[in-house]
Amino acid sequence: MADRPSLPTVLHVDMDAFFASVEVLDDPSLVGRPVIVGGAGARGVVASCTYEARAYGVHSAMPSVRARQLCPDAVFLPGRHSRYAEVSAHMHKILRDVTPMVEPIGLDEAFMDVAGALRLFGPPDRIARHLRQRIGSELHLGCAVGVGRSKMIAKLASRAAKPRASRGGLRPGPGVVVVEPERELAFLHQHDVEALWGVGPATAERLHALGVRTVGQLAAIPPETLARRLGRASGAHLVALARGVDPEPVNPNRHSKSIGHEETFGQDLVDPHEVERHVLRMAESVATMLRGESSAARTVTVKVKYRDFTLQTRSHTMGRPIATGGAIGQVAAALLAGIDPGEGIRLLGVSASGLRAGGGDQLCFDLGDGLERANESALAREQSWHDVTAAVDAIRGRFGRGAVGSAAMVTDEGVQVPARRDAPWGPDASGPGSTQPDVGHHRIQ
Repeated sequence: MADRPSLPTVLHVDMDAFFASVEVLDDPSLVGRPVIVGGAGARGVVASCTYEARAYGVHSAMPSVRARQLCPDAVFLPGRHSRYAEVSAHMHKILRDVTPMVEPIGLDEAFMDVAGALRLFGPPDRIARHLRQRIGSELHLGCAVGVGRSKMIAKLASRAAKPRASRGGLRPGPGVVVVEPERELAFLHQHDVEALWGVGPATAERLHALGVRTVGQLAAIPPETLARRLGRASGAHLVALARGVDPEPVNPNRHSKSIGHEETFGQDLVDPHEVERHVLRMAESVATMLRGESSAARTVTVKVKYRDFTLQTRSHTMGRPIATGGAIGQVAAALLAGIDPGEGIRLLGVSASGLRAGGGDQLCFDLGDGLERANESALAREQSWHDVTAAVDAIRGRFGRGAVGSAAMVTDEGVQVPARRDAPWGPDASGPGSTQPDVGHHRIQ
């Protein structure tokens, strides 16, 4: 650890209850009320909630049904992703005014490395307070800032800087928490093992079986013991994190590993033609996001969650990258042909991975049926749809997303091009028999 920086110059900026706070900001009548942003239907999920709702035990990713049981007086709002993106862009501009070394993590948080900004703005704690002041005065929103020598320490520090909700009222947090090098391990070791990156429910269960509950206990475990239980790579990774070694730097040029779109439906889908229509629509949405990032993809994945919550995924890797809705839809439809809707599908998803910069290759092959020829068929569509796609993007850029779309996007309300969200949170209560989905995008960094 001798080569590690002597100063804690990595910052993690995390907005407070971001989606819900923006809603309260735009509607002052919501001030002081328990507000929940998410799907209000039976399959909805909480995306964000105010601290007044958290006082009742509500938290993000909780089923909306459970949230309503805990907090019957909560105000449910469906969310406005375009508005959140607008506020997020302003927040990230404030961060980049301090340093170009900003790594966005979703709409409401980012890592920064301010090592190159110390001479201009002062020590890291002063920079952190400066950022909170600017975000508060310009956006009228709160945030927490954690400061450490690594991204993981900074992330945990920002969590410690957050306010705390209770039935007795909101307890303000410190706002800024700086973890100095000499108390880094003491700070880290007090956390539960679930606080470490890479420790999900299954890994936590294995660690608990070893009697390991805290990061400090994990740091004392011999690496070979963890290797036998978790595998050599995973065991070594977790021991390093538990001992405060997190070599991953702040990367302002970090690109997405995959781009996807998934939807949860208010009523299970059982008609194969209806399932295919939704998948083709999602493929167009994924293609639009790819082109927005000047990327193309080699691998297409279809994800299906059935009514009993069992999950099935199928993937196909292309010979060359693609970036048009027709090509991605061709592969997705071929993958879907091998999936039986059974008693009903509650969730569908299409994602693209194996990303590379630039557009897809324009090569021509004969069209064919079946997954074994999806490569050739999709590449042919990539070529034939290339100019059409460019024209569609230009029309949408001038007249809006709903100006033009594929037949799969046509509804009674006109052309419905899915809008971007960072995570799906389920459909609203649309009445019995509704098959209207919640539209949700996710990006895996």
